[in-house]
Amino acid sequence: MDASNGKDLAEKVMKNISKVIIGKERTAGLLLTALVADGHVLLEDVPGTGKTKLAKTLAKTLSADFSRIQFTPDLLPSDITGLNIFDRQRNEFVLRKGPVFTNILLADEINRATPRTQAGLLECMEERQVTIDGQSYQPGDPFFVIATQNPVENAGTFPLPEAQMDRFMMLLSMGVPDRAEELSILERYLEKEPLDELESAFTLADLRAAREEAVKVFVHPCVREYMVDIVRATRSAEGVLAGVSPRGSLALLRCVKSYAYLSGRGYVIPDDVKEVAVPVLAHRIVKGSFGRGNENAELVNHILESTPVPTEDFTA
Repeated sequence: MDASNGKDLAEKVMKNISKVIIGKERTAGLLLTALVADGHVLLEDVPGTGKTKLAKTLAKTLSADFSRIQFTPDLLPSDITGLNIFDRQRNEFVLRKGPVFTNILLADEINRATPRTQAGLLECMEERQVTIDGQSYQPGDPFFVIATQNPVENAGTFPLPEAQMDRFMMLLSMGVPDRAEELSILERYLEKEPLDELESAFTLADLRAAREEAVKVFVHPCVREYMVDIVRATRSAEGVLAGVSPRGSLALLRCVKSYAYLSGRGYVIPDDVKEVAVPVLAHRIVKGSFGRGNENAELVNHILESTPVPTEDFTA
């Protein structure tokens, strides 16, 4: 494999995204990592920080089909998946496809929908298929969900169950820009909307090729042991009801391979694990107290600091 292709791709995509999004290089980089790793992302932040803008920018950079669902309490599962409607002229039922039949789906404020509706998205995320009246359909290839939720406002919301949180490969946050970044945002948006002028930087074929290459990235046995030690430490930590499951271990493996590939390497190093561990693992930990956010991130960081780091030659 030619690992330099991954670095070239990452630089091209990040340069394109930076034309619209200012100062969120790490978040955008991790979002791209999850996309290449064939996972889904939950963006958790207060309104107005650029979550929707980032999703639209990624879709336009990829030249992919994009759909947005505004989740509300009265949203039905069929509003997401679609339904069969009787066509009188043709005298038969015709499928009216829902917004999941796309490449990049923005599930805006996903925690405002009822658990039944949230579950309607679960099959699409996990199985990459949509079942309507007993018939299965493919939503899109690729199919990438970016869901958002506001961690501050809880009135009228339905918290995502742990099983659905576990379906998201990463939990990311945009964060508030600093003073210099906010000034740059105002200057960039003074006279025009940068997103309107944005051109694609890579294609769906490029993404599929990147995914095939990322899978081939070498992971040394000692690095695998390192990842397992980190995951197992989440299960025995004080105050934890349930640690990271084997699904989380596999998500971590896919992410570190994707991250290494986008960094221009054909092998994984421990620093790759450290870079993606918090966004991949923290939201999968169930604690006895409310509030999984900062406490879980601090726990994973503590585990990373206390777990011995391998020092072997990771290229062979």
